[in-house]
Amino acid sequence: MAASEEGEFLIVTGMSGAGRSTAANALEDLGWYVVDNLPPQILRPLLDLTDMGAGNLPKIAAVVDVRGRNLFDDFSGVASTLRSRGDVKVLFLDASDDVLVRRFESVRRPHPLQGDGTLLDGIRTERSRLNPIREGADLLIDTSNLNIHQLAMQVSEMFSEEGAARHRLTLLSFGFKYGVPTDVDHVADMRFLPNPFWNEALRDHSGQDADVRDYVLSRPGASEFLDAYTQTLRPVLEGYQRENKSHSTVAIGCTGGKHRSVAVVEELARRLAEAPGVAVNVRHRDLGRE
Repeated sequence: MAASEEGEFLIVTGMSGAGRSTAANALEDLGWYVVDNLPPQILRPLLDLTDMGAGNLPKIAAVVDVRGRNLFDDFSGVASTLRSRGDVKVLFLDASDDVLVRRFESVRRPHPLQGDGTLLDGIRTERSRLNPIREGADLLIDTSNLNIHQLAMQVSEMFSEEGAARHRLTLLSFGFKYGVPTDVDHVADMRFLPNPFWNEALRDHSGQDADVRDYVLSRPGASEFLDAYTQTLRPVLEGYQRENKSHSTVAIGCTGGKHRSVAVVEELARRLAEAPGVAVNVRHRDLGRE
């Protein structure tokens, strides 16, 4: 979905329980500015922000639904007016009645239009009110056979810019003597390699310097580790994208976080830079701490 010069404005609506929140979260992960539970009458001034923001809000998504009560009745007219003003699209999320009933029962919450009736009464009332909006929607996703991860992936594929990364990988070097980072997904230990600290010519340099890098990467086992670990991470990163896991961190440690871990992180970043759908970020947590 290509962005226009004036910005994009997406209205997310649909049946309660069909996955509006999941879709909104996926859009937010893609960099959209998302506003939830908005009365249709507020959409006009919100659209104005795309012009006033001078490019700061190029993509806005507004979640609009029957929680707006009687205010929701103006939706069709408001949407029609907005379409005449710019790049405005409506995404409608739907699911079959039996699936919606099971979803509401699993979370033990009433339907917003249920009143004194049954879940199915609320669903049928909502469907009757939303049918005209569904028919006029630009985009439709039936989530009956989708779990939250599959829905998030479909939304990401639908709205990602061509070539945009779907997963952000942080490669983090650290020193074990300063503690193992806890907010990471994978940890690898480089202390099986000789420590450049004991080489006086290398001690004051770091793994970002060519002499230390060449020394570390030429040690026995270094190349074998990098080959194997790169091959191990590739299917993991592909799986993260399939499961719509948007961020992960791989921590590489050595004693002080200055030589071996830094050199290996830099080399891993080089090797994984071309991984499909992945943006690689490098951090050296303890570099300069000694």
